[in-house]
Amino acid sequence: MGRERRSKVRGFMQLRVWQEAIELYREMRPLFVQWAFVDQRVASNAIAACDSIHRNIAEGYARRSIREYRNFLNIAIGSLGETVSGLQAYAESGQLEPADVDSLDARCLKLENGLINLVASLERKQRSGSWDEEFSDD
Repeated sequence: MGRERRSKVRGFMQLRVWQEAIELYREMRPLFVQWAFVDQRVASNAIAACDSIHRNIAEGYARRSIREYRNFLNIAIGSLGETVSGLQAYAESGQLEPADVDSLDARCLKLENGLINLVASLERKQRSGSWDEEFSDD
């Protein structure tokens, strides 16, 4: 992605779940771009649901409020659920190859567990009061 840019807002790029969400999108998108015209709306929705995962992780991280961060992570989990549901439907209808669905489903499960663990970690920080909502180092 070019030269590295450092900022507190861009810290989400260091999160494993964000990186995994990007990889899921990278792996999933090419499977849908060649679908027939009649299925393009479905393909577009599938890509958008998957795209929403990494975007919500990033947006929540940039908000700085732990409550908002957790909310956006929950939205990302919802988008992941939408993605998994779609994959199952496309597999059942023969629109995707079983091997592709298995690979994507395994990636989704890993991402789901990572997101759940991140939310649990934030809940612990919220209870202990150890979350810093400030952008400044002062």
